[in-house]
Amino acid sequence: AMAGEGGAYRLRCSLVGHEQDVRGLTRGLFPEGGFVSVSRDRTARLWVPDGLNRGFTEMHCMSGHSNFVSCVCIIPPSDLYPRGLIATGGNDHNICIFTVDNPAPLYVLKGHKNTVCSLSSGKFGTLLSGSWDTTAKVWLNDRCMMTLQGHAAAIWAVKILPEQGLMLTGSADKTIKLWKAGRCERTFTGHEDCVRGLAILSEMEFLSCANDASVRRWQISGECLQVYYGHTNYIYSISVFPHCKDFVTTGEDRSLRIWKQGECTQTIRLPAQSVWCCCVLDNGDIVVGASDGIIRVFTESLERTASAEEIQAFENELSQASIDPKTGDLGDINADNLPGREHLKEHGTRDGQTRLIKDNGKVEAYQWSVSEGRWIKIGDVVGSSGATQQTSGKVLFEGKEYDYVFTIDVNESGPSYKLPYNITDDPWLTAYNFLQKNDLNPMFLDQVAKFIMDNTKGQTLLSTSDQFSDPFTGAGRYVPGSSSGSSTIPAADPFTGAGRYVPGSSSNAVAPVRGVDPYTGMGAYQSAAAKVENIYFPKKDAVTFDQANPTQILGKLKELNGSATEEHKLTEDDLIILEKLLSATCNTSAETPTAQQLQTLWRAVNWPEDIVFPALDILRLSVRHPTVNENFCSEKNHVQFIILLLKFLNPKGKQANQLLALRALCNCFISQAGQKLMMKQRDEIMTQAIEMKSGNNKNIHIALATLMLNYAVCLHKVNNIEGKAQCLSVISTVMEVVQDLEAIFRLLVALGTLISDDRNAVQLAKSLGVDSQIKKYASVSEPAKVKECCRFVLNLL
Repeated sequence: AMAGEGGAYRLRCSLVGHEQDVRGLTRGLFPEGGFVSVSRDRTARLWVPDGLNRGFTEMHCMSGHSNFVSCVCIIPPSDLYPRGLIATGGNDHNICIFTVDNPAPLYVLKGHKNTVCSLSSGKFGTLLSGSWDTTAKVWLNDRCMMTLQGHAAAIWAVKILPEQGLMLTGSADKTIKLWKAGRCERTFTGHEDCVRGLAILSEMEFLSCANDASVRRWQISGECLQVYYGHTNYIYSISVFPHCKDFVTTGEDRSLRIWKQGECTQTIRLPAQSVWCCCVLDNGDIVVGASDGIIRVFTESLERTASAEEIQAFENELSQASIDPKTGDLGDINADNLPGREHLKEHGTRDGQTRLIKDNGKVEAYQWSVSEGRWIKIGDVVGSSGATQQTSGKVLFEGKEYDYVFTIDVNESGPSYKLPYNITDDPWLTAYNFLQKNDLNPMFLDQVAKFIMDNTKGQTLLSTSDQFSDPFTGAGRYVPGSSSGSSTIPAADPFTGAGRYVPGSSSNAVAPVRGVDPYTGMGAYQSAAAKVENIYFPKKDAVTFDQANPTQILGKLKELNGSATEEHKLTEDDLIILEKLLSATCNTSAETPTAQQLQTLWRAVNWPEDIVFPALDILRLSVRHPTVNENFCSEKNHVQFIILLLKFLNPKGKQANQLLALRALCNCFISQAGQKLMMKQRDEIMTQAIEMKSGNNKNIHIALATLMLNYAVCLHKVNNIEGKAQCLSVISTVMEVVQDLEAIFRLLVALGTLISDDRNAVQLAKSLGVDSQIKKYASVSEPAKVKECCRFVLNLL
């Protein structure tokens, strides 16, 4: 009895419980057949099927938010919580995590700076949240792992895709972004207004709905396959039927629409203006939540259909609804030209078709029901209700919700202006900002503020917020790493000719420690086939670049000094000073580097970028010396030092400089001061360093992999999960492009070191899909260390 006659959906039950708009719904895992709802009344409620009749009962009511609750999702069962968890996001900027049997939260996730309006859960305990603060965050258990930055406005919708490591975000900036391992891979454009909802069809396809009243079907590769039209106003939510590509949508046109084989096959009107949310249960029943605070369930099954009395009560309620013609839900209405009641004798042509008639001076709206073969009254069309749009706080302006959006006419002939206002705002400040923004005469200040107060009936709350700028513009804010970064064409190597100094030309740039070390590449290390033990990770010490030829470096420095401009030229004395520094730091003399030597080196590393590389090489070697490390990485000097090195990590810069700057960063890890600085500046360094992946210079790739390995060594010691997440994301991104097996080997060691002895890090690596990414290296024949190390990592995953 799944499908009744004609497969039309009818009311199953109406559930009263919430005191205000129902803003989010999700099907529950436990108890079976149930669902969870969240509301502006600050609560979440768990509903379970009522064994006796066709309804549901409220199993319990969960509270933990200090403001409206706007979204909900279920976190799948784990060993620790075999019944799964419930996550809710709210206007208090928080996410609450509940167990299914406790009304108080298990824990609260804090980190967003504005309303959390969308949640989606993935495998291994990951949770993705979207917020009006323009970011999405990835959480693992109770910690934020990474923040996805790149949208220019509120993120209204998020979804974790079935393929590991892939995530989607939909925003008020009208775009959808696909993220892989925390980095934006692709931006989907096509919608003409805020994207409000996302739904996954398969590993390769998804749906989106938007304020432009359209639904779009996309391929992950970026192509828009189809656009569906039917709604006449904003579409707020979209939900897919199990095991097929059919779906349901709800929106601001008071309707729930059912789409099968790409067509809207049924439209169900509701006695509430905003139908905020919907979800489909396992049995195909549809649950919807709306601005009247009532949850309604619709079913195709005759056994579960409501009694005739309940359906009649629902139709009566619908017929008494008043429809505001200004919403445009019914097209342009000219009351004088409307036909009378006799117009309803003709049959409709399609399900959901609307017809307006005039009866005794009153305009009534009807909708055709194919399954019942009759016109059902869906409401009375009334005049607009004046200036106060107290529509339960859901007026949208520039992608953000407000309690009110007023239309202000300053003078008869001029244009009208939109003035958004929340009751938590200060009326005077709002009025002042409005006049500023629209370049209007400040003399209107009293008038506009008074207008706001009159029309909000003095509903003001003292606001503690000092942030009155619109948090959605993200105006001109540069978010490093959000663009894919331009790939550079490698400049021809200027250092040619035999015996000339080529920075880092020898491939085994890592000094052998203890005869048998997989880092030497010296052939000293042979794998014993008998029993391979994991000598690779967790690695305990930083890997440095020690290979040096002081005579060549100084020779090149002198040669280039000859072509330097007067202001940069070093004196003979300066060159001798640098020679001393080199011998002091390359262990050829027992002297300690002096302050004078370091000042001279600092002048040299600030040379123009086309001649600076020998000086950078001296820096790379010197920074291994404790005195030099302490000097450059200390509180006093570290800012200029990091700015200098990051300046060279510019994809458009010279490759020699990129290489030596990366190696210098790796060598900083040799001492305590350097490690501290590297960890402190982790964000900036990783964001810049990852840009170095785009070239095809294997030495640069090896240096980049080594930098990640040294970070992994530090992070393994302090067990900082946010840092590990960032490092994992970079490793995963770099793995995609690197070909050189030495670089791959170092990335594998970094990976192994990061996830050793840390269950959370293992879960995170799995959720990023790292295992599938590295599988291919388990069969590399030469060098054997790649294959062995890879197998040890896979064993952990």
